[in-house]
Amino acid sequence: METLQYNTERKQLIIPEYGRHIHLMIEQAKAENNPEERNKMAKAIIGVMGNLSPHLRDVPDFQHKLWDQFFIMSGFDIDVESPYEKPQEEVLAMKPGKLPYPQNYPKYRFYGNNIKRMIDIACEWEENEMKDVLVFTIANHMKKNFLSWNKDTVDDAVILAHLDELSNGKLKVSAEQLPLTESSDLLRFKFKNGNGPKSNNYKKQYKKNIRKRY
Repeated sequence: METLQYNTERKQLIIPEYGRHIHLMIEQAKAENNPEERNKMAKAIIGVMGNLSPHLRDVPDFQHKLWDQFFIMSGFDIDVESPYEKPQEEVLAMKPGKLPYPQNYPKYRFYGNNIKRMIDIACEWEENEMKDVLVFTIANHMKKNFLSWNKDTVDDAVILAHLDELSNGKLKVSAEQLPLTESSDLLRFKFKNGNGPKSNNYKKQYKKNIRKRY
């Protein structure tokens, strides 16, 4: 009687999603000395791998992906005829570069990094009507973000002061465009799109519908 084998004592799977049987089939193909038979076995294994993910058959380059995964699971140590270029182990082993995460720590975090980027870009624009519209839009968006943090109201003077500070005095909303959008209008738009707290009537109606269902 054969002794039980535990997965912890077996060879670690390279791509666990395919299971141990696919890995064993690839090992058998590697041990085949006849090149013609080895190629047949490789194509048969690719067919089985494709059957495990039938929903991906229509995905572009699906067969290319299967052959790449076949070579990866073989440890790049199998000589078969592939319709695609064999992947390079050195390329796959390369460490990815660091993502450019923002490392700055803004004073007014509730505005977000995107607002600061928009302000920096607006500072580089030439003085014209388009820039005035952009600055007004940025100020309105700052006011909306401020209300998300404060959830009450905010004076336009506070937003304009923050805009002046974040732009180092380069951006100002023109007097013709003032005042900014009313806080009540910004909050109403926010609630309408489902981003704000629900009203008491909404909560009562929701509970009533739940009782009806159950």
